[in-house]
Amino acid sequence: MPRTLIHTGLGLALTLAITTAGHAANHREAPLTALDPKADITDFYAFVSYDDPSKVTFILDIDPLLEPSNGPNYFPFDPEILYAIHIDNDHDAVADLSFEFRFTTEIRAPSVFTGFVGAGNGITAPANSPAPVSPGTLLIPPAITALDGPGSEGLSLRQRYTVTLVQGKQRADLAEGLIATPTHVGSRTMPDYAGLVEQGIYPLGNGIRVFAGTVDDPFWIDLGATFDSLNFRALANGSGIRGVLSDAQDADDHRNFAPDDVAGFNVNAIAIEVPITLLTHDGHMHAADEPLATLGAWGTTSRPRVKAYRRPGQPARLSERLTQIQRMGNPLFNELLIGTGDKDKFSMSQPKDDAQFADYALDPLLARVLNAIYAEALPIPASPRTDLLPLVTYAPPIAASGTPAGPVADLLRLNTGVPPTPAAQRKRLGLLAGDPAGFPNGRRLSDDVTDIAARAVVGVLAGGAFAGFPHNRIGDGVNVNDVPYRESFPYLGLAHSGRDSRHVDPGESGCEGLCPLD
Repeated sequence: MPRTLIHTGLGLALTLAITTAGHAANHREAPLTALDPKADITDFYAFVSYDDPSKVTFILDIDPLLEPSNGPNYFPFDPEILYAIHIDNDHDAVADLSFEFRFTTEIRAPSVFTGFVGAGNGITAPANSPAPVSPGTLLIPPAITALDGPGSEGLSLRQRYTVTLVQGKQRADLAEGLIATPTHVGSRTMPDYAGLVEQGIYPLGNGIRVFAGTVDDPFWIDLGATFDSLNFRALANGSGIRGVLSDAQDADDHRNFAPDDVAGFNVNAIAIEVPITLLTHDGHMHAADEPLATLGAWGTTSRPRVKAYRRPGQPARLSERLTQIQRMGNPLFNELLIGTGDKDKFSMSQPKDDAQFADYALDPLLARVLNAIYAEALPIPASPRTDLLPLVTYAPPIAASGTPAGPVADLLRLNTGVPPTPAAQRKRLGLLAGDPAGFPNGRRLSDDVTDIAARAVVGVLAGGAFAGFPHNRIGDGVNVNDVPYRESFPYLGLAHSGRDSRHVDPGESGCEGLCPLD
């Protein structure tokens, strides 16, 4: 059984990118992670918990574009990777505390050809079963209804994980032996998948909760139009300008007007909910107008520096020293700001050293590309883009006035003193729509970071002529995810069923006849 180790006494910047996002916010964005998807961070989230404003939820999504039906081994976490979530609480872009996650894999039914198997109360050999298997012999175990104990017999590929809190040189094990929720194979094998997800939510004491498992990819975007050299779709906006939403389309947070190419895919996710008092520099909650209310956060994946393969059936020999493979703070930062020649360098560097990449932010190439495509219809501010510079430091409107700006750094900044917005008032455009709890103040699952970032990079934050049409209506026409999110921890939508999943394309049910083909 999982063992919880109680530990006591524990001590935003807007991304500078556009609607040309790659495979979701950070899928396959660098040469190194394109070849190492298990270490590829797809998205990173940090927000004040919807149902408990005294806590913050962090979510680290890894392993892009998981096809739900892709068995027989499906999508385990990589036991060789150290997954980590880092928090800066004194505005110097250096981690003051980190949560680390490590996984181990067990094969509980080594003679079975797939990682997950089960049906009803089990299936036995029929009366005409040839020798040496006797009639009545159990061939398939009962359906998987539990992560451990009775009902888990068919859960052959099972992963356990540990959670460790790191503060300076001090390490505290918060839990070990927790079980990750597997992917949703199908209704025969897992008839109550939602129940398995609930079993995978663990309280660790001190108000901390954690979840790890396969979930619906919570991002959404029109990839096809994006990678056809920014060939955005005509969205019937009345202006004749492609890639621009009408007022009605922009105000609709519940419908898509272009195809969501991430629909139907899963990702692996790690979610942890932590009391704010365990995160802040002085261990207290702070009002939004206090400097210590604002935190910076980012996620990383790291691998052993050396791996030596041995004989078949024997585990590889791994070095204890690690190399960082990927990091992510703001969505789209590495994907669309950093040049391809520097992407791996960025991925393997630390946020405190991001001044070396500042030139990419002060004169974004993508802003100039959009300016060239739309010409007179879309002027952009002159460089250097001082309108964007405050968005990579601790500064208003996220951090309170008087907060130390710190170095230029790619951190997802969150003002923990801003309460969560109720679901009915939540806006996909976050701060741009007057929703103070939305991106770039942290990032919620439902924040449309593609449209928000697109508008920032073409100059809406510079004000004046850049704040109006069409700058304030640029978007890809994909406004909502294909799966509803939860309103409680871990907030993520359920993984798509391997048997019944599908990917919605233009003209199919799900686009509601609103996904244009041209």
